[in-house]
Amino acid sequence: MKTALTQFAKTRDDITQGLLQWRIWLLLGWQDIKIRYRRSYLGPLWITISMIISIYSMGFLYGHLFGMNMHEYLPHLSAGLLVWTLIANMIIESTAAFTESYHYLKQIKLRYTTLVLRIITRNTIIFLHNFLAFVLVIITMHLPVRWTDLLILPGVLIIMLTSWAFGMILAISSTRFRDFSPIVTSLVQVCFFITPVIWMSRSLPPRYSFITEWNPFSHFLSIVREPMLGRLPTAIDYFITIGIAAFFFILMLWLLNRVRHQIIYWI
Repeated sequence: MKTALTQFAKTRDDITQGLLQWRIWLLLGWQDIKIRYRRSYLGPLWITISMIISIYSMGFLYGHLFGMNMHEYLPHLSAGLLVWTLIANMIIESTAAFTESYHYLKQIKLRYTTLVLRIITRNTIIFLHNFLAFVLVIITMHLPVRWTDLLILPGVLIIMLTSWAFGMILAISSTRFRDFSPIVTSLVQVCFFITPVIWMSRSLPPRYSFITEWNPFSHFLSIVREPMLGRLPTAIDYFITIGIAAFFFILMLWLLNRVRHQIIYWI
């Protein structure tokens, strides 16, 4: 019993120290962005430009295919793409959080949680750049700014915390089983099509409403997209997303407690 408590205390310390190393994961996350656009004239602005091109090209195409009102559809699509890109990239990139930082682990003492926080930081910075594309949509579509926009912040925070816990689980699993990463990537691609990113939930027949109701990605999408569109997320959205976050944190603690000392040998 005493050994188990000692082991859990070390796991808790790993998580706490990872959070306290905020200077490191903020620096690494920003450095990743700088390296990606090194020697580029526009630098990180290419992130925003790429998102703007995607939004307006997809909006024009799918808006006409679905026969949608562009004043309603373009904000829906742009907000959905922004939030989905944030979620999907954090999930996919977390699978390589340990392996891509192998050289850091060999040289300096870093907490494993710090490496996943690096992924979260990097993609949050990208999300902030992409948000400028949504601002352009607001201007061109003459959308009003409402107080509900403030609810974007807790929604993004819930996504970040959930992605941190889930990212730790994925990073550990992918380090132990190298085939796990491409499986996750494929599943995320499938989830994109069954999540109301480019289509609207109301377009589904009532008998297929379970596709969105039982899809956790739909609820994570809603807690940020709905405030962006001037609407309130439902209590169910918050209940499900916070519940999933709590579950992943418990699972992360259990898994990290069991295999923390073995991870370095798997890399």
